[in-house]
Amino acid sequence: YAIEAIKQWYQRRVRGLIADSRILIDHARVEAQSHWFTFNEKMTVESVTQSVSNLALSFGEYDRKAMSRPFGVAILMAGVDENGESVLLHMDPSGTYLKYGAKAIGAGSEGAQATLEEQYHKSMSLDDGVKLCLNVLKQVMEEKISSTNIEVGVCRKDQQTPGKFHLLQKDAIDTLLSTL
Repeated sequence: YAIEAIKQWYQRRVRGLIADSRILIDHARVEAQSHWFTFNEKMTVESVTQSVSNLALSFGEYDRKAMSRPFGVAILMAGVDENGESVLLHMDPSGTYLKYGAKAIGAGSEGAQATLEEQYHKSMSLDDGVKLCLNVLKQVMEEKISSTNIEVGVCRKDQQTPGKFHLLQKDAIDTLLSTL
């Protein structure tokens, strides 16, 4: 698993072949930068995801000489849209993407997703949502959850730069884990 910023406003989490994810994320970065330079505005999270999806869906087309197989990676793209609403999109290895309120990918995702569907609600605060995610990780991870084996990234819409992505520091994660 890896969390990485595409630009300061978008984040992604991947599960699968890391080399494939780098190709897709580099594509997303180029698209977001090109959009910024051309239109002097942020590209929406869904537009970035659509661009990455188009690349993944183009596998097997006759004009793509370099692609010998589909990308082997699932991606979660998150950010804040132009209306100030949180956006979470899941793209599977085929390139198909869907919007979610809460989504789990990777090992143990079936059980994690069931818990998220039961306990997540849209009116939940960010802090409650992070605690829910940590509880879900605690349930599905084989090893003990700690700040050394997880990362927590957030995009807040109520900060000075709305939607700017940042990773929580290890001490902040430890504080959250102590409240579980």
